[in-house]
Amino acid sequence: MSDLKVRQEPLRIVPTAVASRPWRALGGKGSLHLVERHARVYRHLWLMLASGIAEPLFYLLSIGLGLGALVGTVDGVSYTAFVAPALLATSAMNGAIYDSTFNVFFLIKYAKTYDAALATPMSAPDLALGQVLWALIRSAMYALAFTGVMLALGLFQSYWAIGVLPAAVLTGFAFAAAGMAATTFMRSWQDFEFVTLVTVPLFLFSGTFYPLSVYPPAIAVAVECSPLYQAVTLMRSLALGTVGPGLLWRVAYLAVMGLAGLYLAGRRVGRLLLT
Repeated sequence: MSDLKVRQEPLRIVPTAVASRPWRALGGKGSLHLVERHARVYRHLWLMLASGIAEPLFYLLSIGLGLGALVGTVDGVSYTAFVAPALLATSAMNGAIYDSTFNVFFLIKYAKTYDAALATPMSAPDLALGQVLWALIRSAMYALAFTGVMLALGLFQSYWAIGVLPAAVLTGFAFAAAGMAATTFMRSWQDFEFVTLVTVPLFLFSGTFYPLSVYPPAIAVAVECSPLYQAVTLMRSLALGTVGPGLLWRVAYLAVMGLAGLYLAGRRVGRLLLT
């Protein structure tokens, strides 16, 4: 009887859903249950949601209308019309960042909401997608209110402005996913100082209050690479009607940022809570 040599390889276990449907790594319909949970909680916290709408409006009234009377025009348009789309982009960013950073850290470390959810058929990618979707809903609410004010003040100068709200949603998606991914690396509340360290310079130096041409060349290159600058340029171009093929780069930048952040957030949540 001849000897048989059997080659043994380590067993690799791949979840069926992920193996057959790779997109499940970004979450599935189970994420809607987390969205429903948040909606039920925030029924009693509607004032907190409303407060986030007021902040960018104060900036618009104080800087856009107040300072705008002194500045005059920028790049051929009124200063208020120049600043308003940038404040809309900032509003979308802030609305998304809050729900995907501070709230996520509390749900993971203290409330243990995610631990309870993972005891159900929900997966870690479902949790990441659900949290990002909720942050997106909050961001879209802020953007919708701000867009209504811009419309009432006559700050839109083109029919392309109809794309401003979808652009705000895309901005919210990019920052919500990136914010949640970053939060999974944080160990204490002190680490959230880095969130402020990132968002405040983005707010001030992303072409929000003055055009890119005022920066020295080296700094201008760094500004052009920042994510908020992509959103500001996209929304400003749509609001003012200066639309061109170059805007597709802005859209692709924000979309890739969002998808990469969502994928990383799902992986990190699974690693934190399932190992």
